[in-house]
Amino acid sequence: MIKHYGVIVIGGGASGMMAAIAAAEHGASVLLIEKNKRLGEKLRITGGGRCNITNAELDVRVLLKNYGAAEKFLYSAFTTFGVKNTIDFFENCKLPVKVQDRKRAFPESEKAVDVVHVMQNKLHRLGVKILLNTAVTSINTANDKIEGVSCDGGVYKANSYVFATGGTSRPETGSTGDGFGWLNKLGHTTKTPTPTITPLALRDQWVSHLAGVTAKDAGITFYSNGAKAFKLRGDILFTHFGISGPLILNNAYKVADILQAGDVTALLDFFPDINPKLLDQQIISVLNANGTKLLKNTLTMLAPKGLTPALLLKLHTAINFETKNSEVTKPMREKLVQTLKAMPISIEKLMGFEKAVVADGGVELKEIDMRTMRSQKVSNLFITGDLLNINRPSGGYSLQLCWTTGYIAGTQAALKPQ
Repeated sequence: MIKHYGVIVIGGGASGMMAAIAAAEHGASVLLIEKNKRLGEKLRITGGGRCNITNAELDVRVLLKNYGAAEKFLYSAFTTFGVKNTIDFFENCKLPVKVQDRKRAFPESEKAVDVVHVMQNKLHRLGVKILLNTAVTSINTANDKIEGVSCDGGVYKANSYVFATGGTSRPETGSTGDGFGWLNKLGHTTKTPTPTITPLALRDQWVSHLAGVTAKDAGITFYSNGAKAFKLRGDILFTHFGISGPLILNNAYKVADILQAGDVTALLDFFPDINPKLLDQQIISVLNANGTKLLKNTLTMLAPKGLTPALLLKLHTAINFETKNSEVTKPMREKLVQTLKAMPISIEKLMGFEKAVVADGGVELKEIDMRTMRSQKVSNLFITGDLLNINRPSGGYSLQLCWTTGYIAGTQAALKPQ
């Protein structure tokens, strides 16, 4: 027997759960289909497991400047369900929200799993039917409408359908791009996804010794084939394979552009506010105050926290770190200053989808009614989240896009089926 629902939502991530909740709140019988064994797989790991729920910029025009070319396109959607609506939603679900630096909003518990749990509880209270471990194998259409979806366990039909299958970043969470293939077959134009908010892999082996170290307020200047390309400043997180953190993630697309032109290198400046001469004077003061100690035992007073292993590795052929501070020569100091002010690194590549926070690509926005998230190609289809071709930085902007588009799609799918 084929069961018929008011709304079928495919994908149990952030936008899919929100769409199912909104549809049920507006009176629809809802089926939520998820191919993983549990809901919210990617949501559970977002923000390093802390879940940056949204960016608490309440001025919608300021907020939307972070969405690039989609700024005007998203205005109606974000005025319908925006940041305040999102925070109110979670706090009404008894999940307190706190705002930290750069207006990043997190659950007070700083546990992403708590976000998943409150949404699951909401779905259950609303009577949403949830199918887990269920893959959609085909989308059945007739007369420019979806007639049903075939799954491992049978065929399911609805008045309206919401595609919330996510993009291609972090494929281990189930984001394998299934929705793009379906959308192409349905007549939509999609931009091929590429990883955009992603860490950088370095050729330098020594970087693995700094894994977990954050260089606070550092400068980094990128070079393309030896020519200066652009300069950044902020916190840089070292990983076992390269560099990451919001500064790097949000500017990875710039690195991608110059990688296409050839060799990319960079210089790290750990003291961007101090010129080399003043830094040398500060080093002299530390050495004079600790004259009987060995240089290797004084590096923690000369360099940012955690950087000592890299200095020992990079400079062991140029500097004898067994030297007493009172015997450190000017050339040794100059080499130390040069490294602290311009430590060279070589960029190998952008990490792929497996490390990307966000991938670009998706349905061209001109094919979506952004007031409703309804497809312009298939009248009873609504599209959300990472399936939309919208670029944005890290810092809560991606999840807000999911909450907004999910809520509107679910609401419209319930109220205005066609």
